[in-house]
Amino acid sequence: MRAAGAAERAEDAGAGRRPALLSVVGARPNFMKLAPLARALRQRRDWQHRIVHTGQHYDENMSRVFFEELEIPAPEVHLGVGSGSHAQQTARVMLALEEVLQRQPPDLVVVVGDVNSTLAATLVACKLDIPVAHVEAGLRSFDRSMPEEINRLLTDQMATLLLTPSPDADANLRREGVAPERIHWVGNIMIDSLLHALPRAQATRAWERYGLAPEGYALVTMHRPANVDDKRMLQDLLQVLERLAARLPVLFPVHPRTRKMIEEFRLEPEQVQLVEPVGYLDFLALEAAARLVLTDSGGIQEETTVLRVPCLTLRPNTERPITVSQGTNHIVGRDPERIGAAAEAILKQPKPRGEAPEKWDGQTAERIVEVFDAFFAARA
Repeated sequence: MRAAGAAERAEDAGAGRRPALLSVVGARPNFMKLAPLARALRQRRDWQHRIVHTGQHYDENMSRVFFEELEIPAPEVHLGVGSGSHAQQTARVMLALEEVLQRQPPDLVVVVGDVNSTLAATLVACKLDIPVAHVEAGLRSFDRSMPEEINRLLTDQMATLLLTPSPDADANLRREGVAPERIHWVGNIMIDSLLHALPRAQATRAWERYGLAPEGYALVTMHRPANVDDKRMLQDLLQVLERLAARLPVLFPVHPRTRKMIEEFRLEPEQVQLVEPVGYLDFLALEAAARLVLTDSGGIQEETTVLRVPCLTLRPNTERPITVSQGTNHIVGRDPERIGAAAEAILKQPKPRGEAPEKWDGQTAERIVEVFDAFFAARA
């Protein structure tokens, strides 16, 4: 069985059928990128919008609570693929999603970010001749040892519409030979979610729940295999956090993967406050009130830039260089001495001030809808 081809769907749309969009999400970073777009699409009564959740993140605190707090409509389909190796997870999404797309082919598949679900959905849609729009296209770390980098590279080669967060992403795509008409600089949709939710988040005063005071603690997130799967590396990083905790309280909402490795290696720190993963609103409140953030996450580099909170990125590179050149982000790698010195230097300085990068203004979803409008108009 094969889905209707692009020409057939364009003919149907031209005959008066409402254009159908299908968004595919699977992991926590995707949800913040979908929420503003889902809000904007609800305003378009002349379009249909469906959501498929692949279930790549299946922990309650990593998934369901985000849909509730971000006011995302319940997914029409939940594939429930769960955990596994990169190949297993990608293959499961492809097999399950193919049935969904064949049963009710959309006019456009929307994918976000760089997780395995993003690449899997793009591959399936392209094989079925369904156009794909990639939100957050063009980011590059130039480190192919990162699974996310492979996902980004392949997705951007296949997608029809490449919706970029910053000019450096446009430049990356042009350098790779992508046709200019496929590239659309729309801004950072993560910041749409942040600005929309920040008043509600701050009202939670989540820091009080952990006995903390605004600008009186460090906040940590860490989940990447390079940081947590090797015992010596994880031990070194936890020791850095222990030393930092002698200077100010350190709060560490622990990703399930990281919790598993800490327990397996028996590396429970004594001074660092380990807590369960928190919802989006609570985490945003904690992030905005922190004196310092240490992370290996990509999205948190962007959020701290807009919040003007100093950020130490525990990786040797970043796919978001604008957070360094225009923001508060410092790439410190994994060397304990370098991390400790950078943290000490930040704590001796006033909290930074500045402006967010251009188009990180809360209007990205509306600009994406304008791109979709032009896309459907050209096909009518």
